[in-house]
Amino acid sequence: MSDRVRTSVQGHVLVVTLNRPEVRNALDSETARQLVAALRELDSSPELFAGILTGAGGTFCSGMDLKAFAQSDPADLAEHSLGNLTRDPAVKPLIAAVEGWALAGGFELMLACDLAIASVTAQFGLPEVKRGLVAAGGGALRLPRRVPAAVAMEFLLTGEPMSASRAAQLGLVNQLVPAGHALKAAMQMAERIAQNSPLAVRATKAIALRAWDGPQSEAWAMQKQIAGPVLVSEDAREGAAAFAAKRTPVWRGRLSAAISIIV
Repeated sequence: MSDRVRTSVQGHVLVVTLNRPEVRNALDSETARQLVAALRELDSSPELFAGILTGAGGTFCSGMDLKAFAQSDPADLAEHSLGNLTRDPAVKPLIAAVEGWALAGGFELMLACDLAIASVTAQFGLPEVKRGLVAAGGGALRLPRRVPAAVAMEFLLTGEPMSASRAAQLGLVNQLVPAGHALKAAMQMAERIAQNSPLAVRATKAIALRAWDGPQSEAWAMQKQIAGPVLVSEDAREGAAAFAAKRTPVWRGRLSAAISIIV
């Protein structure tokens, strides 16, 4: 993989770094391809339990590379669009470590992550309307689910930026840290997640994401379908045995065929 997207493994955590600091990590088709490949690596490797998405050079991501957009083949853009990245996010837990700007598609990438750690100097925004565009990479869909409707409309329709402190007040950010410390804090959180059963974590994430859809009766049925195989898994037995023996569990994380399809 070329250096538009860099990956490194620390323990059971994959760190994915957008590496186009000269354009504030803006996304073009090739960067999108490489980012998709990195997230597939996260989900396919049995040794990886969680991931972190961050950006090089003090910026998370400034969104779509508008110069590349103006010169791109529409078919190529459709095949490798931001929507493909954010519509089907990683199956395993993914944490955004945000320094500097997370604008447009960059903010949408953050919203597609499960957790977010941000520097106190971070700035967020969906300025698409200022460029005659629409936040169709998940921003217009996810933001109203994450903050009060009127607040979501404010930022979607004005295109104005949001400070890190406001994002934290609204619950969009899990933790604010000093400038330059977002990746370190995200790694600490990822390591805490990686201590848990990877099977149970994946199933729990799948249930939480699907809880948004449909009536409660269907949600309970969905939960039973996903959680049932976990309760009779090797990890469930190992967790109980480790607790009784007062030792650290050794997770197998093996999925049955039924739950593999779901999560």
